[in-house]
Amino acid sequence: MWIDNFRHPDRVLTNLSSFLRRFELWVLAFQKVSTDETGAYTPRSAIQRSQLEDLLALRNAVLDGKFKWGARLKFFIKSPKDKIDYDSLSKRKIKAVLTTTQPAPFQDKIVQEVLLMILEPIYEARFSQKSYAFRPGRTPHTALRVIRRSFAGYLWYIKGDLSSLLDGMKVGLLINALMRDVRDKLIVDLLKAALVTPVVTTRVDDREKKKKKSRKYQKKRVLAEDEPKPDPYWLDTFFGFAPEEAEKVPDFGHCGILSPLLANVCLDELDRWMEGKIKEFYVPSKSDVIWNSKEGEVEQGNTSWPEFVPTSGPDKTRKMDYIRYGGHILIGVRGPRADAATLRKQLIEFCDQRFMIKLDNESLPIEHITKGIMFLDHVLCRRVVYPTLRYTATGGKIISEKGVGTLLSVTASLKQCIKQFRKLSFLKGDRDPDPQPCFRMFHATQAHTNAQMNKFLQTMVEWYRYADNRKKIVNFCSYIIRGSLAKLYAAKYKLRSRAKVYKIGSRNLSRPLKERKGQSPEYQNLLRMGLTESIDGLQYTRMSLIPEADYTPFPSNWIPDHEKSLLEYIKLEDPKTLEEQQDFIKEHGLVSPQDYVSMLVWNYKKNALPMDQLSLLKNNESITGNQHLLLDSNQDDPDHISKEEENDGRMDAAEM
Repeated sequence: MWIDNFRHPDRVLTNLSSFLRRFELWVLAFQKVSTDETGAYTPRSAIQRSQLEDLLALRNAVLDGKFKWGARLKFFIKSPKDKIDYDSLSKRKIKAVLTTTQPAPFQDKIVQEVLLMILEPIYEARFSQKSYAFRPGRTPHTALRVIRRSFAGYLWYIKGDLSSLLDGMKVGLLINALMRDVRDKLIVDLLKAALVTPVVTTRVDDREKKKKKSRKYQKKRVLAEDEPKPDPYWLDTFFGFAPEEAEKVPDFGHCGILSPLLANVCLDELDRWMEGKIKEFYVPSKSDVIWNSKEGEVEQGNTSWPEFVPTSGPDKTRKMDYIRYGGHILIGVRGPRADAATLRKQLIEFCDQRFMIKLDNESLPIEHITKGIMFLDHVLCRRVVYPTLRYTATGGKIISEKGVGTLLSVTASLKQCIKQFRKLSFLKGDRDPDPQPCFRMFHATQAHTNAQMNKFLQTMVEWYRYADNRKKIVNFCSYIIRGSLAKLYAAKYKLRSRAKVYKIGSRNLSRPLKERKGQSPEYQNLLRMGLTESIDGLQYTRMSLIPEADYTPFPSNWIPDHEKSLLEYIKLEDPKTLEEQQDFIKEHGLVSPQDYVSMLVWNYKKNALPMDQLSLLKNNESITGNQHLLLDSNQDDPDHISKEEENDGRMDAAEM
């Protein structure tokens, strides 16, 4: 499906029911959902016969239109960990099941997974390159690198929050957006039923909202036998650092994992509209050395140095760019503020007409680059630099002069980092942040606690990989984590202060803290005998240990690796590609790599001597025949003979 849709991205699909009949898709969906439910991978050989029969019944029910979303008592297939006998439940328990909030049924998740495997290849081949959320291969890091590459030189920024559209998306808008490319009645009716069927939710009473008495130390929780393990502490903590743009995930009715895809399907119309506005707005300048092509792509120069772009006078460059991450948009404008205000007005009218949401000027503020623009917990600002310009003057004299330039800076927001740490109860205070002990790790050993925090720090180092102040922000995170652990160990081992913890455990807390003299051998002896686990010290305790920011250039025509592989495969399958290669070989008189390798191997087997390329091509008697077989050329052709003589002359000259 991926190859077929990327080969014909503009085709309207009317028959997708054939993919729903493929039982292998349902088995694959069962494996994925079962893995998420149980926490362990389910190989195909481990699926029981009864489960395959139930899965087949579910597929037939979907094809016959008998499947109902959100079933509570009657299921075609049940989760492997669901041991409840619904036929023997009492009336009170049945009423509780029907009226209280319940997780999505196992069979609903399987149908959602099958629909995702069918619809995702269709729309990934059609989506705009300006959207970077809820799509494979496009991460927040990708969006930040695109901003660093493409948004340098813009003076005015429009930042908008359209997440309210994702909260109350109307069914008609989603279905109309879906039917632009998919006209299969069974698929459309199935998705429409998922959107229309009400979701049963329980209203939380005020009595239940009363806060429980907080404990200073967390009680140790024992998991049930069939309960999957929760996320590790370091991963759960990192999820708390999700930026505002990535924090909210769309959820439409019973669509589940299909909701983010449907949100992108609906907002893709906005992306296409903005692409048209970008082309209309672009006005190049003759003296511009960066944006001087008709399409506005970078031809030469470095876009990180916008002083090369004319900013004033009648002959000035006007350009605009746009990026969307989920329900949040960022527009960069190079030109007068009046143009940005006009674009904002047009955007408000477009959203009102197409999405029926009311936006105002406050929800789409226009800010100058000097004030700093927050996006994905990073601040976009303009930094003044003074580079040394060296050039050769008349007479060969090398002249060095100090220049002045402005550089687009993408820095991590320290204020936002403090806010996230405070939300996770790692610190308190604004002006002078004070680390707080993380009592969730109170029952863990020192080695396990240090290992969890090291994984968290490694993840934070990777998250701030492209920030200009990567060293500073990671050093602050390391200070907070180290102080939090020191306070935890001081309370756990009754050492009273962080100073005593650092004195015993060293700066990186790698020495054991629980050791009483005279009662046990030394820690090194225990470690040597294998009676204790080694304690890894905390990483990044010094600024010199933190890696620098990653400034690897980002190509202007970047696409994810899986799309690149698909396009290359499609190109190799195209017969025109082989014809182009043959024409190229005919024009340049080259031998194909396959033939050259075969000649090289045969010559080595025959003569047992390695030869260079020129000698191999000249001395091998079968080269001419191989070339004629490959190129379908005529030996009596005078043009070909003259080319051969010319090539022989060049080879002789090269050997001399």
